[in-house]
Amino acid sequence: MEAVNTEIVQKELNRLANQEVYIHLETTNGAYATHHDESFFSSGAYIRNAKLVYTLGKITGPNPYRVGLKLDIGWVYAEGITHYEMDEKGRLLLAGHDFQGKLAVALEISQTPFE
Repeated sequence: MEAVNTEIVQKELNRLANQEVYIHLETTNGAYATHHDESFFSSGAYIRNAKLVYTLGKITGPNPYRVGLKLDIGWVYAEGITHYEMDEKGRLLLAGHDFQGKLAVALEISQTPFE
């Protein structure tokens, strides 16, 4: 993955708008490692292959960035995005890494379901 280039990410968000797409959205603050410290409260969210159509995709803010997808009835957004990749399947993969380089948030958009 590369550090976010807002112009490229915005172009890809525009390309995927107004069509059925699948999203993967995940957040974690260390849920996979809570067994190391029982006093640490972990939380997270995970959704995979949610099919939706967004009418507007927007990347905003200073680094780290916020990416929002406007739906007819609301929004989907991910905050803390630091990196992106366009993979060989044409999927837009966005991730936010914490100060230790660990994944904190992921938002991925695809024209086909994730496997």
